[in-house]
Amino acid sequence: MRHNGATQDGAGIVIELEDVAYSYGGGELLTGMTLSLAPGSFHFLTGPSGAGKTTFLKLCYGALKPTSGHVRLFGEDLSAMGRDAVALARRRIGVVHQDCQFLDHLSVAENVALPLTAAGQSAAEQADNLRELMTWVGLTDRSGALPPELSGGERQRAALARAVIMSPDVLLADEPTGNVDWEMSQRLLRLLIELNKMGKTIMIATHDLTLIRAAKAQVQARVLRIAGRQLQTAGADL
Repeated sequence: MRHNGATQDGAGIVIELEDVAYSYGGGELLTGMTLSLAPGSFHFLTGPSGAGKTTFLKLCYGALKPTSGHVRLFGEDLSAMGRDAVALARRRIGVVHQDCQFLDHLSVAENVALPLTAAGQSAAEQADNLRELMTWVGLTDRSGALPPELSGGERQRAALARAVIMSPDVLLADEPTGNVDWEMSQRLLRLLIELNKMGKTIMIATHDLTLIRAAKAQVQARVLRIAGRQLQTAGADL
């Protein structure tokens, strides 16, 4: 596939959180969050349900602004970035959301191509890239299907294809294997590892420790855990 546009900012950090806290409804959900994601690194984010993994990912791609501390996207402080600058930075970050929402009246291929359409590319300009990507995720035969016709695994693969179609430097995946069986989990993991080998920075939020162990046998991955509203490095016992 052609998605080899990994960031080449030297040794620059692609996403950085410095002493970040986030509060909602008068209560502090996360506190003291400090993390640097280097180009081409692979991270897992774990923790119990409700620990704040999704909130943390939203802070990482600028969907939420911290209550205190600093978030930097590709070297720029989020608090100093205008709306257009944030939008441009977020084009470099692909996100696989937990709920895999699609437009049900559009085909799978049209849903996957939506980021290109939004960026002004014509259907003709999209064709080669889209065909290649659908083959990569194994959905060529389902290109014309509507989202309600897809299985859980097909929806997850379509969501992954949509997240990487703009060739982002970073991919953040929120429980991408949460609703699929083990065989499909392994297939999705192989796709994510392949992206990492192409130079993409990967962070996967998951509660599935078996998946993390399987990945650590194939790729050098750092495991982070949210516990007690804080970010910790998980031990080697995983």
